[in-house]
Amino acid sequence: MHELGIATEVHRLGRKQLEGVPGARIESVIVAVGELSAVEPELLRFAWEAVVAGTPDAGATCVVEWRPARQWCDGCGAIAERAPGSWLRLCPRCGRPLRIEGGDELDLLRVHYRTDVPGEVRA
Repeated sequence: MHELGIATEVHRLGRKQLEGVPGARIESVIVAVGELSAVEPELLRFAWEAVVAGTPDAGATCVVEWRPARQWCDGCGAIAERAPGSWLRLCPRCGRPLRIEGGDELDLLRVHYRTDVPGEVRA
């Protein structure tokens, strides 16, 4: 389960952003996960919970923003007929080879945190 390594790295990067902020703890992280990244969102969220357990960030959430891939024909444009998880090699309209755009994202987008000041939340 490589999601555990990814969750560990997301936590490390999140904590790094909070260096120099006294009493800061992560409330949530937002991660972009592409359809082609070979990362399962549910497993990433599960791994995140395991990574933050027993740390000052225990209870923090991992929000996944799903980024689909698109198939594209240089002759016809985007191919909307594709079912999720299925890939066509040739355009069903004109028979040209298709290319895939997007869906390879794996990015830490935002870290929301709380300081030891009650009621104060920062992004």
